[in-house]
Amino acid sequence: MLDFYLAELYNVETRVLNQAVKRNKNRFPIDFMFQLSKSEWEKWKSQIVLSSKSESGNSSQLVMSSKKHRGSKYIPYVFTEHGVAMLSSVLRSKKAVEVNISIMRAFILLRQYAISHKELLKKIKELEKKYDHNFAEIYEALNSLLNPPPVKRKKVGYKHYD
Repeated sequence: MLDFYLAELYNVETRVLNQAVKRNKNRFPIDFMFQLSKSEWEKWKSQIVLSSKSESGNSSQLVMSSKKHRGSKYIPYVFTEHGVAMLSSVLRSKKAVEVNISIMRAFILLRQYAISHKELLKKIKELEKKYDHNFAEIYEALNSLLNPPPVKRKKVGYKHYD
């Protein structure tokens, strides 16, 4: 996600978000956050303008927002899901605490799902082992129906004797 969208999510100014990141640079390795190149940012802006104009007939909110989002000086940072989680721990707002709690709850749910998934796979494998010999006969019958042996037939017609 782009920094100014995250700033909106966390209910802080973009500059405040970026200052918090710069103060905690060691918490944001390259796989958590990176900055777009100037050409990437230009391409991205042009796509947003085109898509938003074609959908509603109005120019995008990005274009109508402050000049810093349109200028060549300001190139936004991009945060991966890990960076978004880390942001919620370095920002000091009530909203950041709420987002951090939501992220932690989501991780807990994912862990519970993964554990239940492992248990389910274990049960399925146990059932396969238990009933595999029954299914072997069924598989054999299906294979014989799908791939019948070739039938040898006698030639039909006149025999020519010399």
